[in-house]
Amino acid sequence: MITSSEQQYIDLYAQARQIIFDHAPEAMNVVRDQAFEDFRKQGFPSKKVERYKYTDIQKLFEPNYGVNLNRLEIPVDPYEAFRCDVPNLSTSLYFVVNDAFYKGVRSQESGVLHGQGHLPEGVIVGSLRDNPDFIEKYYARLAKTSEDAVTALNTMLAQDGLFVYVPKNIKVDRAIQVINILKATPQNAQRVVPDLMVNRRVLIILEEGAEIKMLFCDHAADDRNFLATQVIEAYVGDNASLDLYCLEETHAKNVRVSNVYIDQQRHSRVNHNVITLHNGITRNRLDLTFSGEGAECQCYGCVIADKQQHVDNNTLITHKVPHCTSNELYKYVLDDKATGAFAGKVLVEHGAQKTASQMTNQNLTATKEARMFTQPMLEIYADDVKCAHGSTVGQLNDAALFYMRQRGISLKEAKLLLQNAFINEVIDHMNLEPLRDRLHYLVEKRFRGELNKCSGCRLCK
Repeated sequence: MITSSEQQYIDLYAQARQIIFDHAPEAMNVVRDQAFEDFRKQGFPSKKVERYKYTDIQKLFEPNYGVNLNRLEIPVDPYEAFRCDVPNLSTSLYFVVNDAFYKGVRSQESGVLHGQGHLPEGVIVGSLRDNPDFIEKYYARLAKTSEDAVTALNTMLAQDGLFVYVPKNIKVDRAIQVINILKATPQNAQRVVPDLMVNRRVLIILEEGAEIKMLFCDHAADDRNFLATQVIEAYVGDNASLDLYCLEETHAKNVRVSNVYIDQQRHSRVNHNVITLHNGITRNRLDLTFSGEGAECQCYGCVIADKQQHVDNNTLITHKVPHCTSNELYKYVLDDKATGAFAGKVLVEHGAQKTASQMTNQNLTATKEARMFTQPMLEIYADDVKCAHGSTVGQLNDAALFYMRQRGISLKEAKLLLQNAFINEVIDHMNLEPLRDRLHYLVEKRFRGELNKCSGCRLCK
């Protein structure tokens, strides 16, 4: 049965289809009508759907959000207005404003190092619309619209996005830092848009032997209600290496629904990290598939939530072939009336012998009102594997608190130290050392209640 949540997007597409097509590249339009049909057939998943049981997706999409289908200009110069909370990482810096790649360039003299001109030959970081040949071959191949309604909605409405390509045997030494900025007010707008929906798309292609580290930082530039859907597709070729870090620092009015699809080929390596430091409602989905033997992935997540924030991480790692290794570690610290959820599944298919997999979810609830839902799962159809999973939900160790208070440490400071130590186990696994050091500082600020927005950001005043 179609609900009002779905009907408004069905009507939107029917009325604005030509506008969407006119402002998007042909390679994205090819799959758009099929995505619409898949969305219309499925509708938003209810909480009865196993992978969405902890987040009410239908409710999240009920409000009447505005969508910038006419690609109106957003009046923001991020190089002048933005100073990220993760500075001095010696990164190649790029911006995505809502769902569009920002093509403005600043020189090194401006104090901001833009990635253009600092990349190895053949490496591309740019707009999807400027790379039609790659889009035609790879776009919407991993993110199947027939299997997920949110992915279908994103595919039928997305008009641009970020494209990253690393050729064979090329190593990108400088990390790529992408700042995703949510901004609600178009240039010369007659009125301020109160609510805005953004449909962001990312396509990453690593050929054989390629290596890259990427950091995505999500920020909100207006005190408005935002709904951001995001679909990331990453193809990791033979012997290639991808480090993908996703850091969210938005605000309580932000809803983020992100679906990440990764395909790994023979002897490839993926390090995926998702960090939620400040948000409203967040739903992260990771679907990772081993398509080539000898591949390895490390998946880490840390969540700090308070007030009435909600963070739901859902993962599916599919071992299709033998001799692959997966490791997952997700940690949550929940305060006030915050809600957290982790549902992880490792699927070992027939013939995927010599699989090694470990899944761990550990959680701290600081109050009786905080709620944590945890559901680690294994589904195994091979008999020569080594797989384990576990989860814990508890409070801070009373004995450790007593020990520290006996040595003159206040109760508040003792709790802070224990919470820091708990979360830092995840941060210490990060391969990007400057980010790791900076996150230790940001986590402490967050626990002290000081991290409401980037201290140097002039976008939110």
